[in-house]
Amino acid sequence: MYLQLIFKISMTKIKSGFLGERAIVLPSSIVNELKKDLFTHLLYITDIGFYPNASNHYRLRKASEANQYVFIYCFDGEGWFDINGLKQKVGSNQFFILPKGKAHAYGTSPHKTWTIYWIHFDGEQADFFADGFEKPFEISPEKDSRIEDRLRMFEEIFSTLRNGYSKTNLHYTSTLFFHFLGSVKFLNSFRSATATETQTRDTTEEAIHFMRENISKRLTLNEIATFVGLSPSHFTTVFKEKTGYTPLNYLIQLKTQEACHLLDFTNYKVNQISQMIGYDDPLYFSRLFTKIMGVNPRTYRAKKKG
Repeated sequence: MYLQLIFKISMTKIKSGFLGERAIVLPSSIVNELKKDLFTHLLYITDIGFYPNASNHYRLRKASEANQYVFIYCFDGEGWFDINGLKQKVGSNQFFILPKGKAHAYGTSPHKTWTIYWIHFDGEQADFFADGFEKPFEISPEKDSRIEDRLRMFEEIFSTLRNGYSKTNLHYTSTLFFHFLGSVKFLNSFRSATATETQTRDTTEEAIHFMRENISKRLTLNEIATFVGLSPSHFTTVFKEKTGYTPLNYLIQLKTQEACHLLDFTNYKVNQISQMIGYDDPLYFSRLFTKIMGVNPRTYRAKKKG
């Protein structure tokens, strides 16, 4: 029998939940406004969040409790979901959408904890975007995968909602969300939109693209070399000749660059940013950041720029 579990984040849970977790639950009064609005009634978000390394994560709902569609993108690790008794596994770089009005459950793997981006949504056009995604769908990094672009859209939606529920903000996030869901509904069009027939990348550029698309993961040299089809030693030689840095040192620079962007343009805490760029230990991240930037993350954020 399905038990009633509410997928909302209270202040108590934030303190005792997953390190680096973030979530926004829109008030019911705002959701009611979204349902009536001339534009947002077509597609709107009710809850949005990010759970890094979410050990023991588990949710269970009866059909009567499944009041929205639920988009879950497994960025890393493994998990599973069950719709009306049909259980399916989900892995890294896969997403699925739980349908509205159907009993479901989902959770992380006990052996390889998942990191997920999740969005609860509804609206007159919600079914169109959810159709066909009641099974794991692959969005693995490729030459023109644009995973980073999609995650930036997620962060922009999240940041806009965190700035308040003005009509402008709600309209803007709905517009962004149309684009976000369109990027997976029409995956090939999204990927080819920025590509040209003459566009080519050399091995180093391909590697850097792969690093950026996986900036939140703990990549190994072997994983990067495998992606470009070279042995680790040969790849390191080629990469260093082109950039002057070893691949892993270059990856650290990219992570630091992303951390600077998040410190400059968001209000996320240092421990949250640490998780977002693939470091479980915020103290290690701070030491690494200080070594590269010359100041710790908090001092960097406080500096006037521009």
